[in-house]
Amino acid sequence: MIDHVTVGVSDLERSRAFYTRALLPLGFSEIAISPAGLPEVEFGLEEAPNFAISTAYPTGAPVHVAFAADRREQVDAFHAAALAAGGRDNGAPGLRPEYSEGYYGAFVLDPDGHNIEAVAHGSSPP
Repeated sequence: MIDHVTVGVSDLERSRAFYTRALLPLGFSEIAISPAGLPEVEFGLEEAPNFAISTAYPTGAPVHVAFAADRREQVDAFHAAALAAGGRDNGAPGLRPEYSEGYYGAFVLDPDGHNIEAVAHGSSPP
């Protein structure tokens, strides 16, 4: 449904460092600096750079972005990496049955206060 998302950040290099470390456990990496010449860094898989951060957009109100994880261990690793990269805990890894059965997620606030989540769906044990 969504082709790509760009989130406004106040400091591109600080956020670049945060997302580089936080997204690594999920298998996502920095793909490119914006080919359009914008102050933007794109992350994702080589075939799908679908998440970007940019100072071309105002930060405004915080947003919520949930990244898909294949396994619960990746959610745990994302949370630890994001905290080590300077994020603030906004919900430790765990089951969230109020969202759906088998929903396993973790939440971290990025340097601009955006609520960043990693989620694995399914009933596999942690």
